[in-house]
Amino acid sequence: MELKNYRLLIIVGTAWLFDAMDVAMLSFIMPLLKTEWQLSPLQLGVVSSATSVGMIFGALICGYLADRFGRKHVLIYTLLLFSFGNLLLTVAPNVTAFILIRFITGIGLGGELPVAATVIADHYRGTQQSRMLVLADSFWAIGWLLASVLAFWVMPLIGWRPTVLITAITVLYALMMRRHLPADQPRQPQARPSYKAVWQPAYRKQTLVLSLLWFIVMLTYYGMFLWLPSILVLRGFTIIHSFNYTLLITLAQLPGYYLAAYLMGKLQRKTVLLIYLFGTVVSVLAFSLANSNFTILASGAWLSFFDLGAWGTLIALTPGQFPQPIRATGMGTAQSIGRIGATIGPYMVGFLLQLKFSLTAILGVFVGFLLVGIVLLALGVKDAALAPKGAVTHDPSH
Repeated sequence: MELKNYRLLIIVGTAWLFDAMDVAMLSFIMPLLKTEWQLSPLQLGVVSSATSVGMIFGALICGYLADRFGRKHVLIYTLLLFSFGNLLLTVAPNVTAFILIRFITGIGLGGELPVAATVIADHYRGTQQSRMLVLADSFWAIGWLLASVLAFWVMPLIGWRPTVLITAITVLYALMMRRHLPADQPRQPQARPSYKAVWQPAYRKQTLVLSLLWFIVMLTYYGMFLWLPSILVLRGFTIIHSFNYTLLITLAQLPGYYLAAYLMGKLQRKTVLLIYLFGTVVSVLAFSLANSNFTILASGAWLSFFDLGAWGTLIALTPGQFPQPIRATGMGTAQSIGRIGATIGPYMVGFLLQLKFSLTAILGVFVGFLLVGIVLLALGVKDAALAPKGAVTHDPSH
């Protein structure tokens, strides 16, 4: 891969890196907020969901804006909004202000990811496009790892507000990098992006199926990864809150991404996604039967490997289902609906716990969703034949 391709990957990959840092940091500071502001479980639920609600609107709005006004400008403005939100967060006086700021931050985060994926999809084709999209998504693991280091080693020393300030400052570096994004491809004069375009007969089926797939993938990911630690601690497995567990689960994501990127050159994207969804189902079943620290670590690592690999593969599959003039709108629409699942997932687990569902039964519900996703993918998505390795599609001088 040429040097300029690596540069684009790193610049765009920061979208996933900072999204992961943000999601991880919020999960780490929630217990501190509960103590500092004496929050009820309901208030904590609103705090945790405010970002996801903002991301619903961000993905939907910014995807359209990227088709209408260009990817580069929208990608920079979403980062500015995210950075500004985190700066405000450091001076939030109460939980109401915190929730409002998190909603604003979520708009920036939610808008950033579909636009970032569209930038990659616009500048590559074939196998190279798929691999670059998966590799860009792998920056999620790096972001989560950085947040874990800050949470375990820095936050106990300086508190959560200065720690959030550190994340806001690091975003400024990414902002400087994004000034060097390649120019947007010229838009066709007759192309007029609109929300109606992705629901017209030619694209309605893939928009619906991909939106449902994103809904299922996000619901299961956020439902399992945000709630499982709390459930397992109640069962006496305190290792879940250790840095070693967090490190292992995070590092397990990287080979999952890299194997998916490798398989993109051997199999169709649809086939790779089916493999990863089946692997996620098996890992969830294994996790439900885990009864020792070792089996929890092993099954948790496999769950992280397959679940995040499935996410990365879906990232690679989605943009190619839409033509370039409405690609960001299609990607943003699908991920916006997916974010509804991200909002529902954690609440669903809490609701099932109130109904006295066991851990095994709750994980069985997630397996059911994943099996529905497998059927939708198998029957509802058409993937083009494996394309030859592509090259950069824009002017090499950019």
